[in-house]
Amino acid sequence: MELKDIFFYFLMLIFIMLGIMNIIEVRIYPGIAYLIISLIYCPPLGNILQRYLAIKVPYWLKIIIAFIVLWGTLAVGDLAELHGF
Repeated sequence: MELKDIFFYFLMLIFIMLGIMNIIEVRIYPGIAYLIISLIYCPPLGNILQRYLAIKVPYWLKIIIAFIVLWGTLAVGDLAELHGF
């Protein structure tokens, strides 16, 4: 397993946790959105998309998406207001 795969599994777990927290504490729709976003970071799903649909999301784009979504969540999102981040 490569280092980038470990990093993307870590991001996937962060987005799954944010999705579960949003479902429990805020609303269900943002939670579902975070769970769907977490699928972008699952390396086996990326391999399946590349093999069968010829779709490959570049690594740099995944990192930019993660940075923007995490910034929005932790800086101005509903969870930030609830927990005082």
